[in-house]
Amino acid sequence: MKQQYRIRNWPEYNAVLRQRGSLTFWMSEEAEDQWFHSEPAEQLGAPKLYSDLAILSVLTVKNVFDLAGRQASGFVACVFELMGLELPVPDHSTVSWRMSNLEVSLPIVDRAQARHVVIDSTGIKLYGEGEWKVRQHGVSKRRTWIKLHLAVDESTG
Repeated sequence: MKQQYRIRNWPEYNAVLRQRGSLTFWMSEEAEDQWFHSEPAEQLGAPKLYSDLAILSVLTVKNVFDLAGRQASGFVACVFELMGLELPVPDHSTVSWRMSNLEVSLPIVDRAQARHVVIDSTGIKLYGEGEWKVRQHGVSKRRTWIKLHLAVDESTG
């Protein structure tokens, strides 16, 4: 029989639970500098305004938080506003058109599982089940950690 764990330090436990809900975004100066497309026009028509990094950033937020295109653009714009960044955000149609030309595979997120997101300077980690579910029902499978990077290719920045 499993030994039952009893919480004895409630203020510390409450602080840990509050910390689970915190969300932090960092944007490096290099990412700000690379937000706009800087290469010469490849084809006829209007030139690209946003870099692949900008499109990939909106797509990453879209997939991590399971948002629709318009919601993802609005969310990123709101985060930029809270951070005090005066960068425009690609609209949903621009992201939709440009994502077909990106050579990136984004993971499929299982909607049934709880998602925990930790954003740090090296990337984004998603990890599995909540502690309450494991405590109540036991571990149903091996916990997984998926690490995502916004910039994978070092040579292109």
